[in-house]
Amino acid sequence: MPADPRAVLTRPAAPPDLTVAYGDHPDQIADLRRPAGDGPARPLVVVLHGGFWRAEYDRTHTGPLAVALAELGWPVAQLEYRRTGQPGGGWPGTLTDVLAGVAALPELAAPALPGRVAAGPPLLLGHSAGGHLALYAAAHAPAAVRGVLALAPVADLAEAYRLDLDAGAVAALLGGGPAEHPDRYAAADPRVLVPLRTRTVIVHGVRDRQVPIAVSRGYAAAARAAGGDVRLVELPECEHFGLIDPDSAAWPQVRDALQSLQKDH
Repeated sequence: MPADPRAVLTRPAAPPDLTVAYGDHPDQIADLRRPAGDGPARPLVVVLHGGFWRAEYDRTHTGPLAVALAELGWPVAQLEYRRTGQPGGGWPGTLTDVLAGVAALPELAAPALPGRVAAGPPLLLGHSAGGHLALYAAAHAPAAVRGVLALAPVADLAEAYRLDLDAGAVAALLGGGPAEHPDRYAAADPRVLVPLRTRTVIVHGVRDRQVPIAVSRGYAAAARAAGGDVRLVELPECEHFGLIDPDSAAWPQVRDALQSLQKDH
């Protein structure tokens, strides 16, 4: 692992094979990557990037992850969405963008990557705020999601608001706290949307300082108590960014967790 785990955020990656649009806004797009080799068709993996939903973070920092997934034979779509600090971002645009993109991308990717995208809904891989968005999408559109791999997800928005994660990130997304906007939290907070009907694996580092592992522990316990199919994988030596770094010690666990969602479907 690099001395600075954040180095993956600025590590260059090969450009995508092509970019498709799922809407009219410049950020309603996704970068597609063709899987290596000539193996069988697999489910599309839609990568939902983190960055606490803020405009200064975009899909480019998931390039190394996306390249590694394509090298393993997965067709990959790096989904972009409007974010807080941009016109139309936050509530509800960030959330509606993700629902629209997840619904549209399999049909957009299949002709662009001929013979490589299996029929049916995609797998969602989301990191941090992207993990929240993956859980949100599966809760609201379960038929459109084959499975969820949530990496250090912000899985409890009310708790993240109370903890003031990333200096007000949840308030920026939803326009305030739970007392001000209970309806928004009821609609957007994965913690109150359990159980998911979608198979879910959560991978979280015990040393995570950006999103404490207690958030995932609480979510997973609530989801299981409600009858959900959720598995939590805790990585004792991992922090927040190693989960999206193919060069990290955590990567084999991430790779295997994704593979398990295909095998068990």
